[in-house]
Amino acid sequence: MSEADLRYAPATQLAALIRAKKLSPVELTRAVLERIERLNPVVNAFCTVTADAALDAARAAEQAIMRGEPLGPLHGIPFSIKDLHFTRGVRTMSGSFIFADRVPDVDPPFVRRLKDAGGIMVGKTTTPEFGWKAIGDSPLTGITRNPWNTAVTTGGSSAGAGAAAAAGLGPLHQGSDGAGSIRIPSGFCGIYGLKPTYGRVPTWPVSNTDYTSHVGPMTRTVADAALMLSVIAGPDEWDRTSLEGAPQDYVGALARGVGGLRVAFSPDLGGLAVDAEVATVVREAAHVFDGLGCVVEEVKPGFADSHDLIRCMWSAHEAGIYAQYLPRWRDRMDPGLVACIEDGLRYSMVEYVEARGRKFAFWDSVRPLFEKYDLLLTPTISVAAFPVGRLNPADWPQHPWDWLGWASFSYPFNFTGQPAASVPAGFTPAGLPVGLQIVGRRFADLTVLQASAAFEAARPWGGRRPPLE
Repeated sequence: MSEADLRYAPATQLAALIRAKKLSPVELTRAVLERIERLNPVVNAFCTVTADAALDAARAAEQAIMRGEPLGPLHGIPFSIKDLHFTRGVRTMSGSFIFADRVPDVDPPFVRRLKDAGGIMVGKTTTPEFGWKAIGDSPLTGITRNPWNTAVTTGGSSAGAGAAAAAGLGPLHQGSDGAGSIRIPSGFCGIYGLKPTYGRVPTWPVSNTDYTSHVGPMTRTVADAALMLSVIAGPDEWDRTSLEGAPQDYVGALARGVGGLRVAFSPDLGGLAVDAEVATVVREAAHVFDGLGCVVEEVKPGFADSHDLIRCMWSAHEAGIYAQYLPRWRDRMDPGLVACIEDGLRYSMVEYVEARGRKFAFWDSVRPLFEKYDLLLTPTISVAAFPVGRLNPADWPQHPWDWLGWASFSYPFNFTGQPAASVPAGFTPAGLPVGLQIVGRRFADLTVLQASAAFEAARPWGGRRPPLE
C-alpha cells in the first residue's frame, strides 16, 4: 500500500491488512510518523510525538505476527491521546506551563486498553489550557489550525485530535468532552466524533466536573469509532462512575440500519441563534433520514433554559480546580481562563449547590422528548469555523471568557449524560465543514453509531479531503 493510500485508510481496513500479513505495522507506523513530521508544523496537532517508542512497539507487533501470537483488535494500529489525559512515561502538560514537565507513571484505563488491544501510541494531541474552552490554542503549545483552512480554528478542546484526524495523521484519536469538546472540533474539522453515554468509557483521575466529562473516539469513519469504542468501553474499578456491563457489539451490529426509528429534528433547540449557511446544510442533512426509513418530525423541544446554569457551573468548576494556581502562575496562564476562574470565585457554596440541583432537574425537561423519539438531530455548532485568535466569531457577542453562546447545542447533553455524535453534514460556500449532531437516549450508544453509519452510507464524506498538499 502506498503512502498516499495509507494517509486516509481507515483502521478497519489497516487492521485486516496487518492480520493478512499484507501490511507491516512498522511500515504503517513509519508512514504516520513521517506524515506527522511533515504536516505538524502546519497544523500543530501534536504537542508530543513518541516516535522512538512507537517504532519499538511496531517492531514488537510485527514480531508477534511472525510468531503467530494472538492479535488484539487494534494490533499495529497507531492512535493518539489528548494531552489532558495521563500517559505512563510520556509528559502530560494539559496545555499549561504549570505542568510543562509532568511525566505520569501510570496509564488510565482507556490508554491501557488501547495498548493491550495492540494499538501503538504515536503521541499526545494539543488542547487549550486544561481544556477550558472550545477553540484550539494554548499559552504553552500555541495555535492548532484547521486542515481545511489554516487561518481558522479547529474548535476544542480536543483540538489536536480533530486536526490530526482531518489531516490524515493516523486513523484513531481519543478526545474528551465536558461541554462539546469532542463534537465541536469534529464539526469544525469535518470528521466523526462520538461522546458516548457518561461512564461508558472509564478514566482516571475522574474529572472533578460533576459527571459531565466523557471520553470517546474521534476518527474519519464511523466504523473506526465503533472499533475504538469497543476497545475502550466497559467498567473499571479505577473509575467508580463507570457503567456496569460489557460494551455491545458496536462493530458487528453497525450496519443494521435505522428503519422505523422516530427521529426528532430541531434546527435551533427552541431559539438558539444559528448562522444561515450552517442552518441550510443541517436542514438538508436531517432530511436524509427520511430516505433511511425513519419517521422525521421537526420539533420544539421545550428544554429548560440552561444558559445561566452552564455559566455558573463552568466557571465554578474552573475556579474550584485551578484557582489554587493563580498566585504563582497567573501571568503565564490563558487570560480567558483567568477571567473564567475569577468569575467562578464570585459564586457562594449555596449558589453552586442550587445550580447543581437545577442541573439534575434539567433532565426532567429533556426526558419527555426521548420517551417519544429515538433520536434528536440538531446542528453540532451554530457557526462554521472562524479565524484563529478569537474566542467568539466577530459578529457574535464578545466576552472576556464566555464562548458558550455559539456552542450551546452541545453542553445540554453533558448535563444529561446522553450519547451524542457529530457527523460531517456538508460544507459552507467557503468550503468549511458543517456538522450534524445526532443525540440518542441514555445508554443507546449503538443506536447513535448505527444512525451515524446509515447517514455516512447515504452521504459519504471520506472522499473529500483538506487541501493541505
